Amino acid sequence: MTLVESAQALVANTLALARTRLELFGTELQEELTRLFLALLCAVAVLFLAIVGAVFAAFAVIVGLGEEQRVVAATVIAVVFFGLAAAAAWSTRRVLQAKPHVFHESLRELERDYQSLKP
Repeated sequence: MTLVESAQALVANTLALARTRLELFGTELQEELTRLFLALLCAVAVLFLAIVGAVFAAFAVIVGLGEEQRVVAATVIAVVFFGLAAAAAWSTRRVLQAKPHVFHESLRELERDYQSLKP
């Protein structure tokens, strides 16, 4: 094998390795975008449905109470709304923290490649 053929083989192997790493990166990017989209969709659906249900329930409670109890009922309902908002925020945060690092596998593979090429 000549020096030129050796260099060509090295370049071909390097390109094949880079292609594999880029494919892995693309797959992880697609997974991350899908996860973020689903988290956003779930958060919007939860908030919308909770708001609609809470507004109807609050209206029913406030209308059903006597005149002197309406202010207390409206205050209690507002506190419940804030509690639900906090729970939704906590749930959304938990979903977003479910995966430890973006592109973890790509970075791990690149580190392995670096360690194998290191003298």
